Amino acid sequence: MKLLNTMAAALALSVSAVAVYAENTVKWGSRADIYSLDPNSIPSTANLAFLNHIYEGLVRYDKEFGLEPALATEWELIEGPVWRFKLREGVKFHDGSDLTADDVVASFQRAADPASPLKGNMPLFKDIRKVDDFTVEIGVTTPSSLFLNDITNIFVFDQGWLQANNTEKPTDFGAGVEGYATNNTNGTGPFILESRAPDSKTVLLANADWWDERQHNIDRLEFVPISSAATRIAALLSGEVDLIDSAPMQDLERLKADPSINVQTLTELRTVFLAMNRRETLPDGRPNPFNDLKVRQAVEALIDRELINQRVMRGLARPSGSLIAPEVAGYAASLDTFEPADPEKAAALLQEAGVDSLRFTYTCMSDESINEEDWCQGIANMLARAGMQVDIDMGPRSVQSPKRSQGRTEMFNLSWANEPTLDAFSLLSQVLASPDDAYGVANYGGWSVPELDALVKQAAEATDPAERLQLEEQALRIAKEQVLLIPLHQQPIAWASRDRVEKIDLRADNKPRHWFTTVTE
Repeated sequence: MKLLNTMAAALALSVSAVAVYAENTVKWGSRADIYSLDPNSIPSTANLAFLNHIYEGLVRYDKEFGLEPALATEWELIEGPVWRFKLREGVKFHDGSDLTADDVVASFQRAADPASPLKGNMPLFKDIRKVDDFTVEIGVTTPSSLFLNDITNIFVFDQGWLQANNTEKPTDFGAGVEGYATNNTNGTGPFILESRAPDSKTVLLANADWWDERQHNIDRLEFVPISSAATRIAALLSGEVDLIDSAPMQDLERLKADPSINVQTLTELRTVFLAMNRRETLPDGRPNPFNDLKVRQAVEALIDRELINQRVMRGLARPSGSLIAPEVAGYAASLDTFEPADPEKAAALLQEAGVDSLRFTYTCMSDESINEEDWCQGIANMLARAGMQVDIDMGPRSVQSPKRSQGRTEMFNLSWANEPTLDAFSLLSQVLASPDDAYGVANYGGWSVPELDALVKQAAEATDPAERLQLEEQALRIAKEQVLLIPLHQQPIAWASRDRVEKIDLRADNKPRHWFTTVTE
């Protein structure tokens, strides 16, 4: 082992007490960079999954998505309703500071701040208080056990570090609000940030002082964003990187034929949607045609999900009529239905709606969903069959996300993995419910259905899981009938690695936190 003395400049931390292992390096080529090192900055599964290497929560998911202790060793629901957590003693942050209840209180208050993009991840949160140095109590609006799932992505900061660096308030990637935590870290997790060069390279070193037992043999992890698929493949084949995520669907067979390359595929829990603005007027002031249900139904009638899967996703996606994947709690097979594309039906619906011509901008992202650039063009062509004139606005998430979150889009894409709860309540409360203090933080279209809102709030208060699931199914049925979102498919994960990476512990939605388990030299 060696002392991590070289990190002081990059982290602005005192790291003399932090040990790291000798170097066994893995170079990871990714289709997109990390958006922010602040885990409260953006509700992105990929971003949070990466930051799981650095930060930790009170509880976490195991490999089967069951809950297990992390920074808390035990918890109980007491009268109030209040959750009481006992903290793990002896845990140290990467700068050598001890974990205490003050850190947990500061972290939850930061995540729940009205300006936090992640406040929707814990809609049941009410307040938090310190009981003693290793005990906290968290008040909730209802005794639902879903709260424990909610907080798997609420990571714990060092309070002193937040105060010393004037970063007690969360940053906001979508709004362009940055701070010290955007490019600097101080967690308790299994990896320590060595350096960060946005859009170039982020380097992590294994933390030998981590409280838990590591399940991998990696000492140094170099994360390199490579947006070009061709360049990413070339870097893998040449040995410039050891593995790539989002291996292009069209290249999988070629990669599988190379004896030095291993390919793994899996269908995610994430569902990809088409969505429409539902505000009174479009961003340019025109009356909004998407507020007419028949127009939304016409759009859906033009979508050929099977064709998208075969032509664009190489048959590896799961075409879906459901807003959630079958593995997510709340799924109902009766809602997982869709009709074949029917341009004549779409034309008739538009005629009934009194729409002679429809021109709008379709906002797509080049680095969010798998093969989004290709299926965006395919959808535009499908919509043209009924005379719709679609102008595609394509760009990286860093440019497009603010347009979407600020309501400056007309038609757009969205994907949702139902994290952190792995329950339909995530989609219902964060995406489909009308925006208010606790709900609708990712309701980018501005839709509002009071009947659905009532069911979501009843589901939040339900203590019987069976009752909650029944309420969620009713709400999802309303969303489907009202065409609030048009589900396209559950997308595939495809990773490719060189043979020196003996195993990637690949799980749905890139969880749990330690994907790479064995590397040889």
